[in-house]
Amino acid sequence: MQLSAAPYEERLTAPRSWWLISFLVGVSMALILLPFGTLPMLGGLAGGTAAAAVVTSSYGSVRIRVVGGHLIAGEAKIPVSALGEAEVLDAEEARAWRTHKADPRCFMLLRAYIPGALRIDVTDPADPTPYVFLSTREPERLAQALRAAKAGADAA
Repeated sequence: MQLSAAPYEERLTAPRSWWLISFLVGVSMALILLPFGTLPMLGGLAGGTAAAAVVTSSYGSVRIRVVGGHLIAGEAKIPVSALGEAEVLDAEEARAWRTHKADPRCFMLLRAYIPGALRIDVTDPADPTPYVFLSTREPERLAQALRAAKAGADAA
């Protein structure tokens, strides 16, 4: 049995500037440890940079995929049959849905440094989650992949 490739996959990587900040955290640690000598200073530089880089990498490692009739967003795995129509949000509308329009019961995969987003209604009556909010750099492509996955699930 051959598995088909995912019609959509995106990794919500952290911005490049965050990697510079990771290095600056290391420099800060080096400066803090400077009075203790050269070796502790170098250890602070290496350790501080490494720790900040691990945090940056883990925050930017979340993925959004549409595969096998499911939307997988971070730790959530939702069958496309339980989803309604996807609404593409521009930067201004996405900001509104992240703030004053947000429902506390919704599922949000939020990355504020990504301006675009997709809001998808949850149609499963057994699920109390009203909608799914996903930060994405390509909301149109994700919406298209969800429509294709729903059409494939309906045809099967």
